[in-house]
Amino acid sequence: MSYESTKASWGSKASLWGVSGLIGLACLIPLAHAQAATVVNGLSFTVQELAGVGRLSAQLKDEHGETFGSISGLVADQSSWVRTATGYSGVFYASPDRGYNVAGTIDYAPRINRIEMNFTPATVGSTGLAQNQIGLKLTQSTILHEQLAGGGTRVLSGLDPVPGGVATGGARPATSLLPELPQAYNGKLALDAEGIVTLRDGSRLISDEYGPSIYRFSADGRFMGALPVAASVRPVRNGVSDYSSNNPTVGQPAPVPANPSTGRQNNQGFEGLSLSPDGKTLFVGLQSATRQDGGTSGTAATRDHTRLFTYDVENLDDIQLTGEYVVGLPKFQQGGNTLVAAQSEILAVSDNVILVLPRDSNGFAVGTQESKLRRVDIIDLTQATNILGQSFEGVIAPGGVLNPAITAAQYTPFLDINDNAQLARFGLVNGVVPGLDNLSEKWEGLALVSALDPARPYDYFLFVANDNDFATTNGFQVGAAYNDGKDIDTMFLAYRVTIAPVPEPGSVALMVAGLGIVGVSALRRRRAA
Repeated sequence: MSYESTKASWGSKASLWGVSGLIGLACLIPLAHAQAATVVNGLSFTVQELAGVGRLSAQLKDEHGETFGSISGLVADQSSWVRTATGYSGVFYASPDRGYNVAGTIDYAPRINRIEMNFTPATVGSTGLAQNQIGLKLTQSTILHEQLAGGGTRVLSGLDPVPGGVATGGARPATSLLPELPQAYNGKLALDAEGIVTLRDGSRLISDEYGPSIYRFSADGRFMGALPVAASVRPVRNGVSDYSSNNPTVGQPAPVPANPSTGRQNNQGFEGLSLSPDGKTLFVGLQSATRQDGGTSGTAATRDHTRLFTYDVENLDDIQLTGEYVVGLPKFQQGGNTLVAAQSEILAVSDNVILVLPRDSNGFAVGTQESKLRRVDIIDLTQATNILGQSFEGVIAPGGVLNPAITAAQYTPFLDINDNAQLARFGLVNGVVPGLDNLSEKWEGLALVSALDPARPYDYFLFVANDNDFATTNGFQVGAAYNDGKDIDTMFLAYRVTIAPVPEPGSVALMVAGLGIVGVSALRRRRAA
């Protein structure tokens, strides 16, 4: 939903809650299989049930003849979402990461994939269901590229940046308009794409693991610039910014030491990206703690204090970094060890309340195959300390112990993706059970759209999608065929959820900053049509 349409909806939203309170109260009456409501900062969150499943084949190829896959970031085109005679339809945009890589990274061209969806939710409480409620069709893959000064274009690359930073060609030096950016050995901007959002002018922001960076592209994929990034998360080796993730391509050197001394850990950069519903605030989250904050091992129990940043994007010509907050990630037990579930995506539902997707590294053909933690949880920044510019910003949790001067964001569990009772309705399972499909390891996409239900205006469908790592037995990328030895489909799960203002004074209702009116506005558009 655009900033302009959200702003225009404020009066209607207040009227809906204040004059037609019975409609608002009706949305709090749970459906047959709903869990108990979770209340955070004046908002009531309820999971109704898993409402649908859909797949794109692991062997699908895009318009460029390359293997499709990897939902590392997902965003819904809210203006396209409509109710149909049989259900719903709309368009989603997805960012895949750096391409298929087993023995080092490849020169995969980053792109934005356009996916059309037709969705017919399963009957409430039904069982024995097929995995076909969500129909998905890849309709376009837009290659991300630079416009060269002398004419022509140059695509970006998924290659690991050269070790050594600017001095070795592993980074482009900062300019008056751009921050320092990672670069591959072939001179291309390096991008390990994760989150994606669409700005009100149609341009897209994509978060990156390498920098970590936030790139901006036009609708046709042209590089427009990059946002400033706090020094606290820039990776440093041997006293210089060094963006290598220790995944060199064949013939290229590995970094020494393997991991940075400070800043983001290898492959733990800006994993989550989201816009507030009013379009004014951008949120971006580091996957787990920086090296200096206890992130000295990929699975250590001390890497739980990660960082979440905010940007003011009201003026698209002058986007400003405005906040830096601490988020304590959940822990779980596995094999006698205490581990941290790194976050894989975020989704803002107001200007201070955000959904987050933490997960372990287990799933089909990976790890224990039975996931110990895979959820969608709730973050509230209202009481959290803004550490940006503070004297202690550089190191906030030495050895994994949070500085007592800092108040972390409130963190509340919400939706359990590993709920086997819900998964079994669609022939899915968390774990290895004959005859059922085990969920894959990486779930990294979140998108929220209205249920367009006039009786329940605060009901939504929350889509969760996986990153299949381009795993297929019939793959093709960067001019070469490959066989991963297994086929993992790209999958979408759709949960029906309720996110409603707690029925208290109207000021509480306004805290959602336009979230609830998405459904009301969409209904009005549909009726007008």
